[in-house]
Amino acid sequence: MSAHAMSMHAPRSHAASAASADPYNLKPGEHSTGTTIMAIPFDGGVVMGADSRTSTGTYIAVRVADKITQVHDRIWICRSGSAADTQALTDYLRHYLGQLSVETGRAPTVKTAAHLMRRMIYENKDNLMAGVIVGGWDAVDGGSVYNIPLGGSLVKMPFAIGGSGSTYVYGLVDHKFKEGMSKDEAKALVEKTVAHAMARDGSSGGIIRTVVITEDGCDKQFIPGDQLPFGP
Repeated sequence: MSAHAMSMHAPRSHAASAASADPYNLKPGEHSTGTTIMAIPFDGGVVMGADSRTSTGTYIAVRVADKITQVHDRIWICRSGSAADTQALTDYLRHYLGQLSVETGRAPTVKTAAHLMRRMIYENKDNLMAGVIVGGWDAVDGGSVYNIPLGGSLVKMPFAIGGSGSTYVYGLVDHKFKEGMSKDEAKALVEKTVAHAMARDGSSGGIIRTVVITEDGCDKQFIPGDQLPFGP
């Protein structure tokens, strides 16, 4: 057998196998939220939703992770990318917003929270894998949603979807989304979209978590995996 033929049939190294199993380029021991996240503002607030699967390569590490994190009274973050990176970023953001509200004597705006998060991600983009959606309600803008993808750009959006599952559902959202949706319409679309992404994306799964944020407060709910609103 020629050297070329032998090389074709030589077993792959452990490192090569691990690299092919991990499409996210994570550090050793690091977990990916590999994910579907979404947020839609409505008149009076915001609906945010996410799946609950956290994976290490092709292994599901956590089936019921919580990817929607509160950073202030009416400001929440949907996290995708590295679980460690996004958890650290939300901890920093919660600390900064708490300090800011004490110093100014008023609640921070969603825009301020989004710009703080954007700055942390952008200035450390070579060392982080973090894509997040910042959403919430404030007295200045009402309900608003900001998308911060990998790399740290910042865009205010009429709706935002992210994570590995988002590529499967852009067509569904484009078809179903409309300006001026009610709270119930926005919540139903978030749940339906995340359910469809979970059905197609191997890195998304588990249960659906949602939070509705309004001036009156925050209402967090979940849909069990056997009751997902998947269908036409």
